Amino acid sequence: MGVLNVTPDSFSDGGRWPDTEAAVAHGLAMAAEGADVIDVGGESTRPGAEPVDPAEEARRVLPVIAALATQVRVSIDTRHASVAEAALAAGATLLNDVSASLAEVAAAAGADVGFVAMHMQGEPATMQEAPRYDDVVGEVRDFLVARAEAALTSGVREVWIDPGIGFGKTDEHNLALLAHLDVLVATGFPVAIGTSRKGFLGRLLAGSDGISVVPVADRLAGSVATATWAMLQGAKMVRAHDVRATVDAAHVVAGEIEEDATCRR
Repeated sequence: MGVLNVTPDSFSDGGRWPDTEAAVAHGLAMAAEGADVIDVGGESTRPGAEPVDPAEEARRVLPVIAALATQVRVSIDTRHASVAEAALAAGATLLNDVSASLAEVAAAAGADVGFVAMHMQGEPATMQEAPRYDDVVGEVRDFLVARAEAALTSGVREVWIDPGIGFGKTDEHNLALLAHLDVLVATGFPVAIGTSRKGFLGRLLAGSDGISVVPVADRLAGSVATATWAMLQGAKMVRAHDVRATVDAAHVVAGEIEEDATCRR
């Protein structure tokens, strides 16, 4: 899943694709590099982000989705029902919902529309102030299974779960979820993971450099490493800004899995 943020303030690529033409060109470039889905977002959900009016969000994303959807599968990254409905009508066929509350919107849009239920503790503006869990893996799993089963009941046929790395989690919470991805995979729902360029990677990578955090532009190694780990643990989709490098990693993972299966035979 290639990330395409048509926002002025997203933590990694905000402001880089200021108009529809530039955004579409970048989306097609990611597809050419091997992205199966282009995830279009018009509201930043980075820690501390303020809400965007749904009308403005729709203005940003709809022309991009309409242009891309004729050439590649498009997902809409939103938590607003009105934006989701308009985006699906414009050609998106996957609803990537950070609120995990819009399954009925996906169901109403038709049988070919999928739904990604993501876990987030709190709201983007405040979610990183004091995230707390007694058992982060168990609590996230139980929440996602409940939302995924509700989505199936509402009529959605393609349902994904995403633990929401960095969404109301400390670095320790993020690492615990990554270390126990097998718990999520064991639910039977396909797992999507988004670690690309996130802040916890910047802090982990900084450890050997004697600085507090590695800049966003220098987090490729951590992004690919965690995507590779996720795939080896059974995740079926990874969300990436650096598509070519991540696709290369996916090919290596696929080769390793195939070789292992051959050896076992």
